[in-house]
Amino acid sequence: MLKKIIIIGVVVVVAIVIGYNYIYQDHRDIETETAEFILSSNEITNHFSSDPTTAEQKFLNKTIEVSGVVSDLGINEITIDDNIFCQFTELNQDAISTNSQVTVKGRVIGYDDLLEQVKLDQCTILK
Repeated sequence: MLKKIIIIGVVVVVAIVIGYNYIYQDHRDIETETAEFILSSNEITNHFSSDPTTAEQKFLNKTIEVSGVVSDLGINEITIDDNIFCQFTELNQDAISTNSQVTVKGRVIGYDDLLEQVKLDQCTILK
C-alpha cells in the first residue's frame, strides 16, 4: 500500500513539472534564429498580393530576412519599400536612414490588406 502511494505521488509530481514546463516555455529569440526564407521586399509582397491565404500558411510566424530600401523611419519601426512594416524592440536610429539599403530579420505576423503591407515584429537589422 505504501509503495502505491509513493508511486502515485511521484507520477503526480512528474506530471506537474512537465505541465509547468509546457505552459511556461521560453519565448522565441528571433535574433538568434536562422531565417527560413530570404527574400526581397518585392518577392514577399508579390506572394501576399497574389494569394494571401497561401502566403499566410507559408510565412505566418516564420523567421525571414527581407532586403530593400527604407522608405519610412519611426521611433521603433521602419517601412521598407512602402510595403514591409518592421517593428523593433529597440531601434538604433543612428545606424539607419531613409533611402538606405537594409536587410532585416523578423517574424511575419500578418498582412494588412488595407495598407497592402506585410507586418514583421521582433526585427533586427542585419545590414
